[in-house]
Amino acid sequence: MSTQREEKKDDNLRDNVADIEKGEARQSSGPSGSNEEGAGSQAWSLAQQLLNGAQSGPKKLRKTAWMDGLRGWAAFLVYILHNEMWAHESSFFDHKLESVWGYKGNYSFATFHGIRTFVTGGHFAVAIFFFLSGYVLSLKPLSLIHAGQYVTLGENISSALFRRWLRLMMPIFITTFISMVVCHVLDFKVPFHREKTLWDEIWQWYLDIKNFTFIFTTGDGYNFLYNPHSWSIPIEMRGSIGIYTTLMAVSRLTRRNRLIVFGVLIWYYMWIADGAYFAMFTGGMLICDMEMLYEEGNLPTWITDIGKYKNRVCYTMLAIAIWLGGVPGYSIEVQVLRDSPTYYWISFLKPQAVFDTKWFYLFFAAGMLVIVTPRIPWLKAFFETRFCQFLGRVSYMLYLFHGPILWTFGDHIYAAVGWTKYGHGLTAPAWINIFELPKWGFHGFELSFLAAQLIICPLTLWIAYIATIYIDDPCLEFAAKLYRRLQPATPEERQREQQVNPAISKTQS
Repeated sequence: MSTQREEKKDDNLRDNVADIEKGEARQSSGPSGSNEEGAGSQAWSLAQQLLNGAQSGPKKLRKTAWMDGLRGWAAFLVYILHNEMWAHESSFFDHKLESVWGYKGNYSFATFHGIRTFVTGGHFAVAIFFFLSGYVLSLKPLSLIHAGQYVTLGENISSALFRRWLRLMMPIFITTFISMVVCHVLDFKVPFHREKTLWDEIWQWYLDIKNFTFIFTTGDGYNFLYNPHSWSIPIEMRGSIGIYTTLMAVSRLTRRNRLIVFGVLIWYYMWIADGAYFAMFTGGMLICDMEMLYEEGNLPTWITDIGKYKNRVCYTMLAIAIWLGGVPGYSIEVQVLRDSPTYYWISFLKPQAVFDTKWFYLFFAAGMLVIVTPRIPWLKAFFETRFCQFLGRVSYMLYLFHGPILWTFGDHIYAAVGWTKYGHGLTAPAWINIFELPKWGFHGFELSFLAAQLIICPLTLWIAYIATIYIDDPCLEFAAKLYRRLQPATPEERQREQQVNPAISKTQS
């Protein structure tokens, strides 16, 4: 009976393994990945799935579908953050939106605890990305470690590590090149320096992206001119290497010692070195391992006993996660946190090693959210809805394209409805206030801002959907096919590759 359960569990893990953080996961209920449809058909397909999904009948969701939805929702929070900041920059309300309710007399509804998470929760979303990456990237390797299949473990990590850089970087090559050429050819007055000729622009793009792809650059090396929002992608790659390296290092350890190593790494990343991002990756890996041990019935009794109070504990953790997820986002200084109502006492918990204050608290916020989501039925069900599953499918393209759309088309729409700013006289002179709307309503939810979203949001989601089909999916397939192509074609060829030269063997001995 135990063997059957282990085999079934291994089959489920094999089916569910996917790259949650940047969109490698492709849920069965998501939009079609066919490249044969025209843009009009794809737009109609998108509308059908979002508006009439209930009529198409229920489809079986994968076990980790809630992670797809959580990742998609996190990407949407990044979209909301950048649109809120962009529109409110001219009124100097952008910093207030990223502050805490009551900070320096600001009692705007959009900054109230919990509400601000959905208005300017982009940094919280990035922490969620890193936790989900740590969880999902380690899902299959940990299942092999638990099963003692060390040869297969090496093959799995070899394949994953080979494909990872291609999977993350190729879409950036394509999306930034497209946006760069379109902006230059169509003469968009973008809010950053543009070269005089297209060739000069391409050369500048090459100079920027070649440095961007070297993931071991430190300091300000991630300030990528053609998509600054992609700063987290090199960290994703470094975190992935950290995950795979750690898994290989601990693969032969006992269960207890493996968990101790994970804990020590988190302590080192957070309290000794300024490595909060990598603590998040490792935290996701630790949660994944603990979930597997729970399914196998191998957790200590003091942890399983908490299950008696599951609802109380989970809702408390959810409340704390939302509260911590609302730490001030615009400043790295701990004094800003100390001056923020309800955060004074916890400001003294920040380790000396953490340079940017918010990431210490976002580590705990994101970790708690990932832990409790599958244990709170309504929350899990929300992330399994068709809309969240769609967001999960297009999340990487939404993450990469929302910025270029915002700087170009979106900027013109904001200028048209009255969100004018310094520089619009150069970037969008003909669009200024041509359809000015009143700024009625709460800050962050003004009528003119929401009206602009009726155009910008559907356009961004549609372009993300098209880009997923024509850019993201082919990049995934290319990376997988290239890895298979470079491997030995036959067992005989593989055997020849593995044979040791007798002369070398004699020298080594």
